[in-house]
Amino acid sequence: MDMHTVLLYGRAAAVVVPGAQLLTTLAAKGQKEVQPPLALLRAWRGPVPRAAAGLVAAMVVLGVAQVVFPAMIDAWERHPHGAWWRAVTALMVQSSGWFQLLFNLAALAAVAPVAERQFGPWRMLLVFTASGVTAQTVSMAGWSPRGGGDSVAICGLVGALAVWYAARGRLVTLRWVTVLVPASGLVLCLLANNHGAGLLAGCALGAGLAIPARSTPSRLSRLNFAVWLGRGGAVSRVRRRW
Repeated sequence: MDMHTVLLYGRAAAVVVPGAQLLTTLAAKGQKEVQPPLALLRAWRGPVPRAAAGLVAAMVVLGVAQVVFPAMIDAWERHPHGAWWRAVTALMVQSSGWFQLLFNLAALAAVAPVAERQFGPWRMLLVFTASGVTAQTVSMAGWSPRGGGDSVAICGLVGALAVWYAARGRLVTLRWVTVLVPASGLVLCLLANNHGAGLLAGCALGAGLAIPARSTPSRLSRLNFAVWLGRGGAVSRVRRRW
């Protein structure tokens, strides 16, 4: 095993281990501590995260379709010097067979509901799509010109959750551990691995989501302020009369 392979597997472990701890913590938020499999199942508790359910269902349908119609893989995957739209359609097929298909479905079912509960449905879909398309575009540019799969988009969701938690999480130890995820993304990019591009794209989006939204005065608070001003004006008029 050469050094490139050692670094690749080492960085993969540096993503999987803290990623699993992070998903377990977020999935069991507000509940008693439970083991990882059960904690991840609780992410599907009611109300069911509909965007995540729809995304998983769509990938199941596409997975069945590519098994029934194998030519679909070549028609949709990345090709050297292929059309730009393949950066999108390559997310919809799994070009490495049954193992990739089943593994990515399981990973998506574990990560997507947690990300939706943390970020909301539209932001989860945005991170998934933007990270995946970014990684597929980089791949088509030369890193991995042929292939397909949504694991790069799933990595984007993990990266966004990791950076968000590193910035705003409650457990200090886990906050430090999650820093390994963007660090792994950098190393994977240095190794020209497209999962690194997906990770870093998700990390960048997660950093944006971690910025606290500016609070704007509510209608009620503005009304109270107006009443307070009105009272102050009335008092000043009474004082002038005296």
